[in-house]
Amino acid sequence: MSLTSLYNGYLHSTKVKQIADTLGTSDSELADQNPLTKIQLKGLLGSSFSFVFQAIFKQSDKPFLLIFNEKEEAAYYLNDLEQMIGANDVLFYPSSYRRPYQIEETDNANILLRSEVLNRINSRKKPAVIVTYPEALFEKVVTRKELEKNTLKIAVGETVTIDFINEVLFEYEFKRVDFITEPGEFSVRGGILDVFSFSNDNPYRIEFFGNEVDSIRTFDVETQLSLEKQTKITIIPNLENKFIDSSNVVMTRESFLEYISDKTVLCIENTEFLTSQLDKLFSKAIETFDKLSKEVKHASPEHLFLNQETFLRKALDFSIIELSNKPFFKTTKTFEFHIQPQPSFNKQFDLLLNNLSDNHFNGYTNYLFCSNEAQANRFHDIFESLDETNHENVRKQYHTMVSSLYQGFIDEENQIACYTDHQIFERYHKFNIKNGYSKKQTLTLKELNSLSVGDYVTHIDHGIGKFGGLQKIQVEGKTQEAIKLAYADNDIVYVSIHSLHKISKYTGKDGTPPKIYKLGSNAWKTLKQKTKARVKHIAFNLIQLYAKRRLEKGFACAPDSYLQKELESSFIYEDTPDQITATQDVKADMEKDRPMDRLVCGDVGFGKTEVAIRAAFKAVDNSKQVAILVPTTILAYQHYRTFTERLKDMPVNIGYLNRFRTAKEKAKTIEDLASGKLDILIGTHQLVNKNVVFKDLGLLIVDEEQKFGVNVKDKLKTIAANVDTLTLTATPIPRTLQFSLMAARDLSVITTAPPNRYPIESQVVGFNEELIRDAVSYEIQRNGQVFFINNRIENIKEIAGMIQRLVPDARVGIGHGQMEGNKLEELMLGFMNGEFDVLVATTIIESGLDVPNANTIFINNANNFGLSDLHQMRGRVGRSNKKAFCYFICPPYSVMTDDARKRIQALEQFSELGSGFNIAMKDLEIRGAGDLLGGEQSGFINEIGFETYQKIMNEAIEELKENEFKDLYDDGNADENKEYVKELQIDTDFELLFPDEYINNITERLNLYNELGSIKDEAGLLAYENKLIDRFGPLPKEASALLNSIRIKWIATHMGIEKIIMKQGKLIGYFVGDQQSDYYNSKQFRHMLQFVQQHGNICKMKEKDTKNGLRLLITFENVKSINRALEFMELMKQ
Repeated sequence: MSLTSLYNGYLHSTKVKQIADTLGTSDSELADQNPLTKIQLKGLLGSSFSFVFQAIFKQSDKPFLLIFNEKEEAAYYLNDLEQMIGANDVLFYPSSYRRPYQIEETDNANILLRSEVLNRINSRKKPAVIVTYPEALFEKVVTRKELEKNTLKIAVGETVTIDFINEVLFEYEFKRVDFITEPGEFSVRGGILDVFSFSNDNPYRIEFFGNEVDSIRTFDVETQLSLEKQTKITIIPNLENKFIDSSNVVMTRESFLEYISDKTVLCIENTEFLTSQLDKLFSKAIETFDKLSKEVKHASPEHLFLNQETFLRKALDFSIIELSNKPFFKTTKTFEFHIQPQPSFNKQFDLLLNNLSDNHFNGYTNYLFCSNEAQANRFHDIFESLDETNHENVRKQYHTMVSSLYQGFIDEENQIACYTDHQIFERYHKFNIKNGYSKKQTLTLKELNSLSVGDYVTHIDHGIGKFGGLQKIQVEGKTQEAIKLAYADNDIVYVSIHSLHKISKYTGKDGTPPKIYKLGSNAWKTLKQKTKARVKHIAFNLIQLYAKRRLEKGFACAPDSYLQKELESSFIYEDTPDQITATQDVKADMEKDRPMDRLVCGDVGFGKTEVAIRAAFKAVDNSKQVAILVPTTILAYQHYRTFTERLKDMPVNIGYLNRFRTAKEKAKTIEDLASGKLDILIGTHQLVNKNVVFKDLGLLIVDEEQKFGVNVKDKLKTIAANVDTLTLTATPIPRTLQFSLMAARDLSVITTAPPNRYPIESQVVGFNEELIRDAVSYEIQRNGQVFFINNRIENIKEIAGMIQRLVPDARVGIGHGQMEGNKLEELMLGFMNGEFDVLVATTIIESGLDVPNANTIFINNANNFGLSDLHQMRGRVGRSNKKAFCYFICPPYSVMTDDARKRIQALEQFSELGSGFNIAMKDLEIRGAGDLLGGEQSGFINEIGFETYQKIMNEAIEELKENEFKDLYDDGNADENKEYVKELQIDTDFELLFPDEYINNITERLNLYNELGSIKDEAGLLAYENKLIDRFGPLPKEASALLNSIRIKWIATHMGIEKIIMKQGKLIGYFVGDQQSDYYNSKQFRHMLQFVQQHGNICKMKEKDTKNGLRLLITFENVKSINRALEFMELMKQ
């Protein structure tokens, strides 16, 4: 049984045919006499509406407007219909802002969706279904005439100049930028024009040939690469915000009902609710309008918004289908459906099984709708384990469908029972709204490391200097591009673009300029060596610890049991893809006999705890104990609750230790632990005390590891030399990140946000009572709760009093760390259960208090907090599917310290979901890296800059791996592919660069050179080349020569050549300088000798005296071009 046959069953049902006829198909005679019908459909529950509606839509060739009671419900039905009818014919029409008259608070993604709908109605394609809700209809739209006046149409093959389009776009108030990131921007590069219209999800790239439009394609904001070709496009400005046009005339607007075609059928869930909602919104708008200042000309509410009577007057001109039990309009016909809701089984699968077999016996067909394959298999497994004897027969009683559905139902007429997996498992079902665009975050790390003139940079051979930008220099009459660095005494070094990898941005402590080195002095060299020796010493001990752990035999867990599957299926949310991989990685590590050492990085609220719960259960399932280390008292309690809640149906005992437990409780807990009665222990630092003894510890979980000092962790390491360790964090401390990046640890990153989350709206504000009042009352109005963080206990009562004064009907609670334990616990519980609206607290809430209903947070004096703290606190809100707000209250920027200002700006920049990792990187930049390897070397970092420090560290670690720990990292066949050359220098008089007229933005050029330097293989290079052609047009010859020089580099490095000089038609290659190197006994060198013997006519090999001793070199004659050089190299490689 396929889905289509299920849809067709409804499509051919007589009732649907009757409804379609009543709505008037064009060929029946009735249509002429009474074109407008008002009918009522009774008894459609849950997704049965979607099935019936898709059939009606396919039968009658008309456009439909579906009006549901609220946004969430509309979105769920939207998803149902998108699957049944196809995403192209179902459009979502949202409201464009959060409160009337707050024009600056429009939501770009929504405006995009709105313009798309208007554009679609205007373009007269085939009829579509538009799904909407009262708030969206409440806003009037620009009239058709105005829209057509403000639409620019462009088609391939048209003759039009770039200047003309440029002018039109300026008139539409588009901004000209270098690279497009959001709607309303455009950029011009040579013959390519990029523009982000408000009528399409992705921006357009228009390529011109002279004055003719050569091609149009959409491209991705993130990668700036093309997606698909278009033949003609329309560009629409943001019309939602334009109330008054250039000649100061109020633009005419009309209700959405006047805009749509008069053939449209309105389908309204509940007319009464809709009209009262419109009135509510309208009176709010009038209230806001009256408060506005009269100097500025504002359009009146009647102009912008729709009220009840205008809606009803206009609605009479359409055919209407009503779904409520009491019709509002006078209806001509009523159709009744006999439908039951899906019964609730409370996760008791035997009940479900009996229900399915009863249905089957009574002649019903059972369908189970599952959101993915795994869920479908899960049903088979569960049923099989329940009734092993005749599960073959059970399999025949139901069909699984991999397709998501909003709500299950039983249709008595058609004898169909459709059940949904999320209702059976009681999970949270998500909806997807096409998020027109979300501000992409890719530029972040690039921006961190991008250089601007005047920055300090570290050159690995010369020390710290100042960056002077890209410069064109003449080498023997040919132009080349190089980077200019200034050193002490005005010495200047030009670094060729081939050695970009030698320079890096200096990141040490902020504010204090580093020492600039003199060229040619020994100071830099000795500093480098000193650092390396120190790093080696520290790294040696650490690697030894890791090595010891690697060689230890740990405990290997058995594969997943039936209980484990049961636990995972009872998770109420749907796993995100990253969560699934993280869980799989952790479990795979636990099943090996090497102790696990894994770091799970995931942003605040992205489901790290769930991964931990699954891992903990696996350990307990294999009869081991689990220790969970958390940083704060509150968090220990919160985790205790979460774990108990999740594992309540499982045979597991959980205990916790923190300063709120009495001595007696503690003693009891510790005793149970030693005797093995307790399976999971959650606790603060007390876990590392001497008197806490585990009977059989199998897994250690460290939560929020950025909060722990190095010594606690090292203490743990000694307890747990052969125990699996799992570390969870949102903003990893540099040291941990470093280890993962250096492969001493395994890293899993969870970056996908859970469904239905919105980014948190972050604003930096001054202390302003009116704003606090508005935000608090807005939050209470939508039944939410508010956090107010004030980190001084002295005046915390005054703050609470002030909030009480501003919002008299708010219930305010106060929490801080000096209260008694049980009081604080009660307060937290009360807040979690919604007994107060506002919690005024110190940062005690910061790590881990989870209140899904709290969606607004204020942080007073935000400038005094660290970056990861602020990010963690901001992560306390926005944990449900409502839009969340975060206000950083701080003094004006001019009063703050430099560091504080940078921190707040970093947070404003990264308000997207999943930016914890970027924040950690930014933190590195602001704080410097501190002690990557323990408590010692922040001094060095300030002297040489963070990135260079990393380079030195990686070198040190490589050397340790090659010498001291050779047997640990032994791969056996190392000799074959061993690289004897660490880096290659190229010196040439060919023109290798991106010309100005090809890429005129200097930073972008520098970024591209940098990226080119880091490409490792042919596939990467080809992708890079396609990207250039796509973004900037065909490659000029200098650019393709540059790409070929990279290929030459690869071959030469492989063959053991350290330096290449291509000048005056000769190519000279210098072999490895160290006479004692293994290279001279290697296969590669033997190959070179053979090559020279065979091809004596084109190349010579000889020794030459240089100031650094004897060097062996190879010379090729008449190399007139890069391509010729590449040919020789390829020949040499064979």
